[in-house]
Amino acid sequence: MQNFSSLSSLIEPKSVAIIGASNDPHRIGGRALKYMLERPFAGDIYPVNPMRDTVQGLRAYHDVSSLPGSPDVAILALAAELVPEALKALASKKVKNAVIFSSGFAEAGAKGELLQQQIIDAAGSMRILGPNSLGVFNEKSNFWGTFTATLETGWPLPGRIGIASQSGAYGAHMLSAARAQRLGISVFVATGNEADITVAEAIGWMAENNDIDVIISYIEGVRNGYELIDALRLAKAARKPVILLKAGRSALGSQAAMSHTAALAGDDAVIDAVLREFGVIRVNSAQEALDVAKAAALGIYPENNTMGVLTVSGGAGIIISDDAEQHGVSLPEVPADARARMQAMLPFSSTRNPVDCTAQALNEITLTGNFGIEMVQSDRYSSMLIFFSQAGGVASIAPGLRAELRRIRKARPDILYILSVLASDDLVHQYEEDGFLVFDDPGRAVRAIAALGRLGQAFAAREPSMPPGLPNFALPAQTPNEAISKLVLAEAGISVTQDHICTSAEQAQQAAAQIGYPVVMKILSPDILHKTEIGGVLLNVDTAAAVGSAYETLITRAWHAVPDARIDGVLVSQQVKKGVECIMGIQHDPIFGPMALFGLGGIHVEVFKDVVLRRCPFNVNEAHEVIKSIRGLPLLEGVRGSKAVDFNALAEMLSRLSVFAAQAGPRLRSVDLNPVIATPDGAWAVDAVLELENVQEKQESSADI
Repeated sequence: MQNFSSLSSLIEPKSVAIIGASNDPHRIGGRALKYMLERPFAGDIYPVNPMRDTVQGLRAYHDVSSLPGSPDVAILALAAELVPEALKALASKKVKNAVIFSSGFAEAGAKGELLQQQIIDAAGSMRILGPNSLGVFNEKSNFWGTFTATLETGWPLPGRIGIASQSGAYGAHMLSAARAQRLGISVFVATGNEADITVAEAIGWMAENNDIDVIISYIEGVRNGYELIDALRLAKAARKPVILLKAGRSALGSQAAMSHTAALAGDDAVIDAVLREFGVIRVNSAQEALDVAKAAALGIYPENNTMGVLTVSGGAGIIISDDAEQHGVSLPEVPADARARMQAMLPFSSTRNPVDCTAQALNEITLTGNFGIEMVQSDRYSSMLIFFSQAGGVASIAPGLRAELRRIRKARPDILYILSVLASDDLVHQYEEDGFLVFDDPGRAVRAIAALGRLGQAFAAREPSMPPGLPNFALPAQTPNEAISKLVLAEAGISVTQDHICTSAEQAQQAAAQIGYPVVMKILSPDILHKTEIGGVLLNVDTAAAVGSAYETLITRAWHAVPDARIDGVLVSQQVKKGVECIMGIQHDPIFGPMALFGLGGIHVEVFKDVVLRRCPFNVNEAHEVIKSIRGLPLLEGVRGSKAVDFNALAEMLSRLSVFAAQAGPRLRSVDLNPVIATPDGAWAVDAVLELENVQEKQESSADI
C-alpha cells in the first residue's frame, strides 16, 4: 500500500517561493501572490524576480540561490524553456515541491515531451505538480498556490470536500459551480501533465486527511493503475465517497485527452470495472458530481436503499417512479394501516408510494406534515423525496410548508430528506438550514439518492479474501495451439473437453471411437486462432467414415486459407451436450494488469456485448457476483422449462482463470475461452486460445533496452 503522506508539505506548506513572481496581480505570475496577500497565508512568501527589489509590496529575491532557507513549495511561472534550470537551482536548495504553471511540455508534442523529461531529470527527489498545472490551494490554511481567475469572483466556502483534477480549467469550473451551490471546498489539486504527482496520489492524500469527507475527481487517463487502486481502497476503507468524472469515453474524446494532457485514456470498460470494484460513483457531468457530493456531505449511506415519495403532483410521482426504477432505488408501499389513516384524512389521495396528497395540501398545509409523518414512522424508508415544485417557492405557502417539513424531520431525523422546489436562492438556503437537500429537478434528486445507496453497499461490504493460489506452472515459450492451451488450463483446474491430437485420418477415427460419437473436429494450428472463419470446425461428426472425410476436409481448408500456417494436425474433441454458450476471457491491461471477462457467448457477445469485466484475481464468491451481473442472467437461470446451469461450476472456473492470469504475469497477453458450455451438470471450455508474448520477443526487447 502506497504512502500518500508525502504530499502534505505540498498541500499544507509553511513557506512558499514564487519563481517568476509578477508585480501585476492579474498576470499568471502575480495571481498566486495576490491571493495569498488578500487572504493572508500564515507562512513565509518569497517572490523571485531578477528585475525587481519588491513585488506587490514584498521583498523580492533576484535568484533562487539568494532565497533564505528551503521553502516547502516553489511555484514556477516561467517560460517552458527556463523551467529545467530553475528546477536544478531549487533542487540544490533542497526545496521539497515544485508547482509548475508553465505549459508547452508533453501536451505540445515531441519537443515538449523532451523538455518534460528534462524537468523530471532536473528535479531529482523534488516532487513536481504539473507542468501545465493550475496549481493547488488549501482553504483552511489560506495557501493559494494557483492562478485560477475564479477566485476573483469569490473565495471557496469552508467545507469538507476536496477536488483532485487533471484538468485545471475543468477543475476550476467545478469549483465555481460548487460555490454557487454553497458547497464548501477545502482542498483543490490540479495535476496537469502529471510528470510526477498524479490525481491518484491526490485522492490518496485526501482519503487519509481528517479534514476531507468527500472527494470529487476529474481524470482523462490513468498512469499508474496500482497507485489508483491503493488510493481508492483507502477511500473506501475510510467511508469517503469518491465521485469521479472520467473523460475520454469516445474515440474522439480519447484523442482530445491525448492532446490535452498527453495521457492515455485507456480502455473505458476496464476503468469502469475498476471504479465499480471500489464503489466509486462515476458521473457524466460536473452538475451530477456536485449533486452527489451535496448529498454525500450529510454522511448518510443506506445499505438498503429505499425511498418514500410525497408529492402534490400525480404526474411528478410517475416520473419519479420511472427514474427510481431506472437507477435501482426501491419504492416500498406504505403499510396498510398508515394508508388507511391517510385516506381517512383525504379520501381521494393516492397513498401507495409515491403518495399524492394532491393540490388539497395547498389549502390544508398540515396534510403535508401528517402524511409525511405516517410515512417516515413506518420505518420503511431510508430517504424521503418531497415534491412541491413552484408551490414551495411562493410567499403564501413557504412558511407553512417549512413548519410541516420540520415536523416530518423531527419525527425521524436519521434519514435523508430531499425537497424538490423552484424557489429563490434565499428560500432554498432556508430549506437547507432546516436540514433538507434542495433540487429543482426531482430526477437529479433520484440520481443522488441512488448514488448514496451504492456507496452504502460498497462501504458495508468487507474486503474480499484472496483466492488460493495455484501450484507453480510454466507457460509455453510461444503462443500454443488449442490442444496445448487446454493442457495448460487443465493444470490450473479449469474444466476442458476431452481431446485427442490426430495426424492422420486413422488416428482421428480411433480417437472418435474412444471418446464416443458424435464428436467435434477442428484444425489444429497456432497460426489459425479463429478457426470458424476458415471453416476449420466441424460439429456432429457421427460415424467413422464421416471422421475420415472430415479430417481430409479440414487439412485441405487450412492449406487453402493460410498456406504458410503451421499445421499440427486435427483435434478430435468431446461434443458437450446442449447447454448455454458463455464466454470467459483474460485481457492484460497495460494500466491495471489482467482483467477477466464473462458473458454470454455466441451471438450474444457479438451483437449485444453483454459482458462484465473484473480485475484479477478474485475468489469464487466474487465470481458469482460477476456472473449474476450480466443482463442475460435469466438464460443461465433457466427459461421455458429448462434447468438452471451449474453456477458453482461456472464460478469456480472463472475464479481459477483469474488466479491463473494473475500468476502467469505479463507474458500472458490474453485468454479466450469461447464457448464455455454451461449445463445443469457442469461447465466445460470447448475452445481455448492463449496468446503469449514469445520468449524470443521478450529477449529481443530486453536486448534493445
